Amino acid sequence: MFGPGARSEDLGLTINGDGIRVTLDGADVAGDAGVCKQGTITESTHAYPLVGPSACGSCHAVDVSFDAMGEAPRNTSARRGEHRCRAGGTVGRTRQAHVTVRFPGSLRTPRAVEWRGGRKVSGGQVVKSFISQITAFLQSRTSQRNVRLLLRYLGIFFLLIVFYSIGFHLLMLREGQEFSWLTGFYWTLTVMSTLGFGDITFHTDLGRAFSMVVLLTGMISLLVVLPFTFIEFFYAPYMKAQSEARAPRRLEPKTTGHVIVTDLNPVTGALIEKLGRYERSYVILTPDLSTALERHDLGFAVMVGEPDLPETFEKARVRQAAMVVLTQSDVINTNITSTVREVSPDIPILATASSAAAEEILKLAGATQVLRLDEMMGRSLARRTIAGDARSHVIGSFDRLLIAEATASGTPLVGRRLFDSRLRESLGITVVGVWERGKLQTPTSETEITPSSILVLAGSAEQLRRYDELFCIYNVSAAPLLIVGGGRVGQATAAAFCSRNLDYRILERDAANVQGDKRALVGDAADLDNLNAAGIPEAPAAIITTHDDDTNVYLTILCRRLRPDMQILSRATHERNVSTLHRAGADFVLSYGSMGANVIFNALRHADVLMLAEGLQVFRIPLPAALAGKSIVESEIRPQTGCSIVAVRQDDELLINPEPATTLVAGMELILIGTVEDETAS
Repeated sequence: MFGPGARSEDLGLTINGDGIRVTLDGADVAGDAGVCKQGTITESTHAYPLVGPSACGSCHAVDVSFDAMGEAPRNTSARRGEHRCRAGGTVGRTRQAHVTVRFPGSLRTPRAVEWRGGRKVSGGQVVKSFISQITAFLQSRTSQRNVRLLLRYLGIFFLLIVFYSIGFHLLMLREGQEFSWLTGFYWTLTVMSTLGFGDITFHTDLGRAFSMVVLLTGMISLLVVLPFTFIEFFYAPYMKAQSEARAPRRLEPKTTGHVIVTDLNPVTGALIEKLGRYERSYVILTPDLSTALERHDLGFAVMVGEPDLPETFEKARVRQAAMVVLTQSDVINTNITSTVREVSPDIPILATASSAAAEEILKLAGATQVLRLDEMMGRSLARRTIAGDARSHVIGSFDRLLIAEATASGTPLVGRRLFDSRLRESLGITVVGVWERGKLQTPTSETEITPSSILVLAGSAEQLRRYDELFCIYNVSAAPLLIVGGGRVGQATAAAFCSRNLDYRILERDAANVQGDKRALVGDAADLDNLNAAGIPEAPAAIITTHDDDTNVYLTILCRRLRPDMQILSRATHERNVSTLHRAGADFVLSYGSMGANVIFNALRHADVLMLAEGLQVFRIPLPAALAGKSIVESEIRPQTGCSIVAVRQDDELLINPEPATTLVAGMELILIGTVEDETAS
């Protein structure tokens, strides 16, 4: 194992207080700068600092994998692992860091050197690893049976060679020719392999007929039967075993605290990314082996198994899992929920539902929590729409601390700096974030409030009530809002507007989706006449809610061209299209995948972290000893980490939005708000 300051001269792996530096032939190829002394590195990774979970607290051991082939994958991953600590014999926790380096030109090398836990894997060790794989392969009963069949065939083939060699001698003696036994074997092999050098031949028809029999036998045996037998009974099972090793059918018995996912979609994809940030393990159950291998090659942790079979969840160690997440159709989710409950009556099951009726059925089947993501997205889009009044809308709570959003458009706040708004001094409320065109900004005293700003507020219920009393008279609009798309998200948006007594118009292509709604128009939103009939010339905002991202981009560009001054909000099914919709002209884009992942993550870590929106979260930490006795302003937490202290807890008392002069006392608990990166920095 390596410790701080240790160095390997073979590869040049240096570990110090700043991180990991990899050198090859005396030249740095990976590190903080990512620049080689002998040339420019086309791709390298930053060093992992040896702090926190990156190294063992006792021996500072680190597990590094280095690929010097030059054709390494273009991504770098890190996962947690265990090692036996040599300092005291206790088991430490460390993170396995994969350092991937790409070499240009002369720096490229044809060999691969791999370091794991501080040891070099040489060519001899690679051979040993291959032998161990073969040994494991031969332990299978099917493999043993196939090997026996192959050996039996080879034995029969050898007996044929002996028989034909004896026949060769007898026929040659009949023709008056005499050869050695080695020559007999030589002739048999050359004829059976169809080489036929022609140096030894028969002169009679009987001898030529014998040669034809030997030739045909060789063609069938060597060119057809032997390859087929080898592939069918040895090579194919070996490759299958290799594939199944990449996509196992059961998890290790020691697996615990993992999240079991039954489908890969935009929601679970975003969830997996968040789990990776917090080093939480997961597994995706995949019925089909080929699909499982594809997902494995993309970097996902998979297990092959039918999700409606109890034994699948037995093999997935569901009793030791943290949660089961179901995001498929209502019928499939209900079936899987019942299956999981057969195996484990206590495991938390979180499922999605498309309707209130499906929600009730899933709860009856045993789901712990049921999410109606379409309805949640509709409410979120309505909450961020500039219409009606400028009241605050609560988006989350952490004990008695409430987090809310409020639009600034039409209020006296527009055009002012945050310092000049005096919200904290007059109302006791804290602005902890500002949304600008879908991007969350960490506010400072110099942050300017614009007509498109959406303020993220933190305060108590009383503080938010005073804010609403002050700003409820602003931003009144009588013109109907335009909702494009009358599906589940569009209907949920309309319901949220109704609860606020706001008028709206829905433009939907399928009449079946808007039956009974007198404020709905049936038609294609790409038609200008339909948009005019729906009121786009006067509408203060357009909310685009279709599930197709390509359609949303098209309609966003069209609405922006027709109304450069209106607010445009859009839904994005896939996270990758969020930036495209912003470029198309949307003022705010809500990602279906990120929103769903945030809610699921909150359910998983409800006691530690509250994920409020894309990248914004509230979390609690004990007061660091170094800050005890200092005031909040002296602690410099916000300048150094970007996090804002929104509350402090001492014993059972919670102080919301404490004054900057508040003294921090040992034993206090800080409640902070910030981004994922800010939390890491804190």
